[in-house]
Amino acid sequence: MNAAELAELAEVAQQLRVDSVRAAAAARSGHPTSSMSAADLMAVLLARHLRYDFDRPSHPGNDRLVLSKGHASPLLYSMYKAAGVVDDAELLTFRRLGSRLEGHPTSRRLPWVETATGSLGQGLPVGVGIALAGKRLDRTEYRVWVLCGDSELAEGSIWEAAEQASYEHLDNLIAIVDVNRLGQRGPTRHGHDLDAYARRFQGFGWHTVEIDGHDLEAVDRAYREAESTSGQPTVILARTLKGKGVASVEDREGLHGKPLPDPEEAVAELGGPRDIHVRVQEPPGARILHSVGTESLELPRYDRGDKVATRDAFGKALAALGTARGDVVALDGEVGDSTRTELFAKEHPDRFFECYIAEQQLVACAVGISARGWVPFASTFAAFFTRAYDFVRMASISGAGINLVGSHAGVAIGQDGPSQMGLEDLAMFRAVYGSTVLYPCDGNQTAKLVGAMAGLDGIRYLRTSRGETPVVYHPDEEFPVGGSKVLRSSEEDRLTVVAAGVTVHEALAAADSLETEDIRIRVVDLYSVKPVDRHTLRQAAEETGCLLTVEDHHEEGGLGDAVLDAFSDGRPVPRLVRLAVRTMPGSAAPDQQLHAAGIDAEAIAAAGRLLVEEAVVR
Repeated sequence: MNAAELAELAEVAQQLRVDSVRAAAAARSGHPTSSMSAADLMAVLLARHLRYDFDRPSHPGNDRLVLSKGHASPLLYSMYKAAGVVDDAELLTFRRLGSRLEGHPTSRRLPWVETATGSLGQGLPVGVGIALAGKRLDRTEYRVWVLCGDSELAEGSIWEAAEQASYEHLDNLIAIVDVNRLGQRGPTRHGHDLDAYARRFQGFGWHTVEIDGHDLEAVDRAYREAESTSGQPTVILARTLKGKGVASVEDREGLHGKPLPDPEEAVAELGGPRDIHVRVQEPPGARILHSVGTESLELPRYDRGDKVATRDAFGKALAALGTARGDVVALDGEVGDSTRTELFAKEHPDRFFECYIAEQQLVACAVGISARGWVPFASTFAAFFTRAYDFVRMASISGAGINLVGSHAGVAIGQDGPSQMGLEDLAMFRAVYGSTVLYPCDGNQTAKLVGAMAGLDGIRYLRTSRGETPVVYHPDEEFPVGGSKVLRSSEEDRLTVVAAGVTVHEALAAADSLETEDIRIRVVDLYSVKPVDRHTLRQAAEETGCLLTVEDHHEEGGLGDAVLDAFSDGRPVPRLVRLAVRTMPGSAAPDQQLHAAGIDAEAIAAAGRLLVEEAVVR
């Protein structure tokens, strides 16, 4: 790099600092000092190494830039201004109502953002998913650049990502760590000890480069070294100073998340505003190899009366979906023999990814892969998605389209005990913005819902069961998302039992028992927990006078609350009684578990008798 090129880069870096200061000053909030520390790193990347067509953000050859330290959004938006896709007027709308330039970047609003960030420790895991898609699926030459902060290296998810990236030999992944020494409340755990970070990454099998992050030539050399490294991911550990370039704030504590005290003086000290336009390199030519459809979808079919575990039906349906659609990908958390994703892995090994016992990375990989246009299904035990809930929440903010499948749900799993029982998952996924939550009761219903999930938007969750249950539906039956099925109905119905999954079969048995006593009850299979079938529930409440919900889930946030949503528009709430898991289960056989929880056929029948008797008294 000659003197003129070096001087130009220095000017670009100063422009990024100035614009970061100006944006935060206009908003009267933000993180300018965190942006200033990484300005040199991003100036070199933008001007000399990033290959990106900003007019075509979906170009398959584009490099991908993930701002894992999402609070440094003023720096990212300043880069967009330098690239010519955000003008100065828009830059100064930072953090204002209606602005695309939010406090932390989201991909819903900006086409150049790969994933929403701001919850620290997520950018690198999602970057692993994007790099994995490039290496194993797209088979293109794009690179994935991830800017991390040193504070977020305390997050366990970072090290799940480091392990996965090394295991997959992701040499198209380059992490840049802005080691500016200061976190929110003071110094970070390791301060400026680059060797401490290097030892950790080296232990995970990464190529490491340690540099002065304000030495533009050293930054350029580090990027070239990373680009030429083969067989392993690279991390560039850059020693920087928070607030670099302004003496009053440089390397000072107590300024995190605050605009500079005197922004006009700071801008003058940085040399004043600039309007440099950076010409970003064009991406190499590339083509997407996957296609939406290859042949007709032949889902598994089961005869009525057969006994089939819904997890088995899911595995077979997913494998069939993978045959029909070349864009479907499966991921698993090292329980594929239980979730049954192993069936997909055997038939489509090139589109299967083992994430091992790392649920945060499992969901993050799905998010990254979906960002590249693929349709991922990620599976583990329902209980273990709780570990990754923040990733699910952020995926929703990103507008990611991912399918999550939780097996071994509820007390019905039996002897394994409460640590393995998903009893919170329905509440968890129902609370996610724009989510779809499905809970099938038999093999044919499961297969049809798996096929439907692939065509939906947002976060889609399917709950499957461990044990075999009777097939109650014909294989040609349709199950629209947002619908339900009325399995028993008559003009003499005295109440309605609303169930899903395993409790559907208990409700049917209870209906048979009560019928011998001349008590007729309606049975509704609410397989679509969200969106819920408002019409059917309202009609049932009107015609039978009482709803009884029964669920293999904790009382809070599950099926009962979903039923209440049908009456959340001001309509009169019907008489509602709820059976749910209200005690802490132990180890016991599945039928014993259902009985102990008070959600088996006997408990449903007893509640039904009581409700009918009370109705007569009234």
